[in-house]
Amino acid sequence: MIRLANIMAGAPQGGAEAFYERLTLALHGAGEEVLPVIRRDAGRAARIAAASPVQLRFGGALDILTPLRLGRILSDWRPRVAMAWMNRAAGMTPRGDWTLVGRLGGYYDLKYYRHCDHLVGNTRDLQRWIIAQGWPEQRVHYLPNFATDFAGTPAAPRPGGGHLLAMGRLHPNKGFDTLIRALALVPEARLSIAGEGPERPALEALARECGVAERLTLLGWRQDTGALLAECDLFLCPSRHEPLGNVVLEAWSAARPVIAAAAQGPAELIEDGETGLLVPVDEPEPMAAAIRALLADPARAQALAAAGRARFKRDFAEAPVLAQWREFLHKVQR
Repeated sequence: MIRLANIMAGAPQGGAEAFYERLTLALHGAGEEVLPVIRRDAGRAARIAAASPVQLRFGGALDILTPLRLGRILSDWRPRVAMAWMNRAAGMTPRGDWTLVGRLGGYYDLKYYRHCDHLVGNTRDLQRWIIAQGWPEQRVHYLPNFATDFAGTPAAPRPGGGHLLAMGRLHPNKGFDTLIRALALVPEARLSIAGEGPERPALEALARECGVAERLTLLGWRQDTGALLAECDLFLCPSRHEPLGNVVLEAWSAARPVIAAAAQGPAELIEDGETGLLVPVDEPEPMAAAIRALLADPARAQALAAAGRARFKRDFAEAPVLAQWREFLHKVQR
């Protein structure tokens, strides 16, 4: 039996945050003892209510109470493993009579993790990078994410024409400006972006400047990911910086063809020409050319989608990934 305190101080939305919720519920559902400790968030608390989460403030540098309260919670509950997700939780989680694991989903400042016993990265490149920073190889581990399986989700009603879908926070790292410029070069397509963030005004202005405002829909944050994927012809991941690319896994699960900019994560995940198409980062023309090619060749698009679905089932579905996580946690717990 695993006895895990699973600690997350993340944002209300995000790929790491969504996987934290999925893993917490999967471990709980498998019969493991899991205590979720989260930043105060009514939505997250409701989604993982089955695991009885504890909510703390997890404020900034002046928040001296949260580390003290967290320490008391851990001392009273006595986990055998405490796993801290990302910088803030790692910096506030104390050492104790438990194995302390830092879980990283990006190339973070490792000063927040120096007191950890083990580090887990969600890509092999991230694992290699951590070791290159001086961490002992035997204390650095690769464990993948699993994504929700959206196969068979009914599609929403759809108008005609090539429909492109992208998802993510409206942030410069996500490269949605490049995608809008590519859309201007594919007049037969329309684009929906599911997500919200500080770049919305800039993206709306760029769409008007490029003459594609009528073919672009900014959907905001959505919970019906499966229906959105089922309704699209192509899924796009144009990120400039993307350590993993959970959205690629979700698109694979729904058997949608994927075109991605060759940032770190998608370049590791996708076998170019087999499970998706990779194009240069920050270049609208190659992105547009790839979109046009797949819209004009539905058989090729379907073959890419089928290969992506097969890769998802083998490596990123819940059952195989959960088994790896359980094996790791059993191995390192005190």
